[in-house]
Amino acid sequence: MKKLLLPLLLLSSIFTKGQHEYDVDKIPAALKVNAAVVIRMEKQVYDLKSIGNATYNYQTAVTILNKNGEDAASMVEYYNQFSNIYNLKATMYDGKGVKIKEYKSADFKDKSAISDGSIYEDGRMKQLDFLNASFPYTIEYSYTKDYTGITSYPSWYPVQSFGYAVEKSDYTFKIPEGMTFKYLKSKGLLTDSLKIKDKTTYKWSCENLEALEYEPYSTGLRNVRPWVNLSPNAFEYDHSQGNLENWKNVGTWMYQLNSEPQILPEAIKTKVAGLMQQASTPKQKINLLYKFLQANTRYVSVQLGIGGLKPTNANKVATVNYGDCKALSNYMKALLNEAGIAAHLVVIGYDMPSMNEKFASLNQANHMILAVPLQKDTVWLECTSQVNPMGYLAYGCSDKNVLLVTAEGGKIVRTPAYRPADNFQQRNINITLDEKGAAAINIDAKYGYAQYENMIYLTLKEPSEQRKSVLKELEIPNMELISASFIQADKNLPEINEKISAKSSQLFTHGADKVFITLNLLNRRESVPVKAAERKTNFTVPFGYHDVDEISYSLPANLKVEFLPKEVTIVSEFGNYNMKVEVQNNVIVYKRTQTMNNKQYPPEKYNELIEFYKKVYQADKLKGILAKVN
Repeated sequence: MKKLLLPLLLLSSIFTKGQHEYDVDKIPAALKVNAAVVIRMEKQVYDLKSIGNATYNYQTAVTILNKNGEDAASMVEYYNQFSNIYNLKATMYDGKGVKIKEYKSADFKDKSAISDGSIYEDGRMKQLDFLNASFPYTIEYSYTKDYTGITSYPSWYPVQSFGYAVEKSDYTFKIPEGMTFKYLKSKGLLTDSLKIKDKTTYKWSCENLEALEYEPYSTGLRNVRPWVNLSPNAFEYDHSQGNLENWKNVGTWMYQLNSEPQILPEAIKTKVAGLMQQASTPKQKINLLYKFLQANTRYVSVQLGIGGLKPTNANKVATVNYGDCKALSNYMKALLNEAGIAAHLVVIGYDMPSMNEKFASLNQANHMILAVPLQKDTVWLECTSQVNPMGYLAYGCSDKNVLLVTAEGGKIVRTPAYRPADNFQQRNINITLDEKGAAAINIDAKYGYAQYENMIYLTLKEPSEQRKSVLKELEIPNMELISASFIQADKNLPEINEKISAKSSQLFTHGADKVFITLNLLNRRESVPVKAAERKTNFTVPFGYHDVDEISYSLPANLKVEFLPKEVTIVSEFGNYNMKVEVQNNVIVYKRTQTMNNKQYPPEKYNELIEFYKKVYQADKLKGILAKVN
């Protein structure tokens, strides 16, 4: 046996060398389950040199197992006048880890990163798309990035999405002696730190993380996968220095950034004075100035250096009649100030989580609005919208912590929360049926708040485009659209009215001498997600709402009601549902009411939600049976 040991070891060594580093067969079997992408290796090193200078080295190898992982088959990195990317390298390997292609510097596209609605940005991007016809394959790339202006540090999210597995990932952060920073991390993640000479090194790592199968309504992976967020306590960017130790200091820096005089042109001052003669209360004055802003400005992004953080002067906005969220909010603030009304700029994360009260950083926001404090309440103004009523904030800005910028520094405050009753849909449908089953259909609906948001932009479309939207949205059998209108009757309310006239050549389903009718014509739950044996992530519904649908079916003389379903009531912590139907004088009246609560729920509650949806689905499919009258 001892004589055979050496040849066996040699054979094993030869076989191992024959396997290339990125051979897919070397991925542990458990990491392939539910996976479309496997991060084979990821290394990030952020070396802070000073308050405003750093070098970032990034290297990764990613295996794309199937077509569902193609979104990961690209490299995109952004830079601007205060950063530079170099040492770009990339290679592609086949499923056995054999090199297919090595990319040259010329293969990396260097292009503007200008966003929609922006005319001035200094942002650029390096991009490389890896194209391969067969799966699996592996991409490997690396680069170095130098910073000469810093407002934030890179975060670490090794698992970017469902369907991603990780073999190994680590993040190293180096900071000079005498400098401080702060970080938040996922529960249970270990932090290694070591001081070497004049720097302290922090390191976070993970390995062998299995992929998670997609989970509907998920709030994200933060409660089940490792992550780290870092932020400087002091920073330097475009000749401006600031302190981020707390939100008060952040607000102080932002207030000082906008400390130059905001002098309006004389013509605008005269206009403000004239408008104020038409108003007697503070809210009336705010409303008139807000409508003036909406009628005379438009949103255009400007992101150049510190201009990405500092509002454009109100005088310039008044001259050019456009600006980004910061510029328009600042201009509105100047208009109010001219009218003797104090207002504060507000930094907010649109469609982002609430600001963490105990962790100040500049990457928790992407938007700016305005707050006007009054004696008994506060008026919130979305200054980029040309259609929203005064005081209405988009749903993505509601019910969250935001930063109020004042002369005394920053203050964390809360934006208004919208109740399910606010986000309403009230719809009445009258259907007149003839003896052949054809139907004349008239829909009269009203939508409020979050549901108003979904509908308001229909008012800005051409009639032909409105018709296309209606035909796509409504699923009425054999429908012909006659007319459709969408009107915001009261511009001071976040409500929109919808009127639709249509006809159907055949609304019934026939069977022998019976006629079957699906009572819920429009607002049906059409599917139900499957239950999960072991769900991992928290979940929520998109937004709380209250829907009321009432449908009247006027039957012809040759039909009578033979069967109608009984009333259905469903009560749960997720929401409530009620459906009832009755008949009077050969008119069927169907009424459906559903209220959903917008809360975050733990994963163990998920199957209860699915059971609730299943009951709603079944109730929405109920049919009535009509019989022919001889």
